[in-house]
Amino acid sequence: MKPVHVVIFLVFFVNHVVKSQDVLKTDNVTLIPVKVIDGDTVPHINLRAVIIRPPFKFKNKRQRKKYGRLARYVKKVYPYSQIIKVKLYEINSQIDSLETKREKKKFMKKKEKELRAEFEGRLRKLTFKQGRILIKLVDRETGNTSYEVIKQLRGALSAVFWQSIARLFGSNLKSEYDAEGEDAMIEDIIVRIENGTL
Repeated sequence: MKPVHVVIFLVFFVNHVVKSQDVLKTDNVTLIPVKVIDGDTVPHINLRAVIIRPPFKFKNKRQRKKYGRLARYVKKVYPYSQIIKVKLYEINSQIDSLETKREKKKFMKKKEKELRAEFEGRLRKLTFKQGRILIKLVDRETGNTSYEVIKQLRGALSAVFWQSIARLFGSNLKSEYDAEGEDAMIEDIIVRIENGTL
């Protein structure tokens, strides 16, 4: 590669990386993070880790179709699992600051009302299969099954009620995410989504 090509490549690469990071822009000046090393000021740009995965090996055409359908479903519900992770963290941090049971109960009712207003309509449009995937992704993102999350936030009686409703429709709120086993395809899809290759 000629030196001119290397310089052009580096300019475009650094420009792209800088645009994808939090930088301060004022008028026609862009400020990027820097670091001083041995008296020299050099740009300090954090690059996110990228996991390189080989193509998924399909046993047959049927499995390839299943993967394609699963990829569409995961793309639809994965953003919800990210929202759940963030909202759950916010709720737990705020509820820890409350002292009385009454304050906590009032806070939870308010949050539940807000979340229902924001997401209930969209979540009701999910298919049963998409709902089952979301249940698994909640466990992946939070480290707790959906049953445990409901039990923690709403109590054991509510968790048992919603588990019985889920069982009527062929789902299980106690489903755990198994990235190496039965959920290997989902894990592969998620890694590719996070890398921006799917």
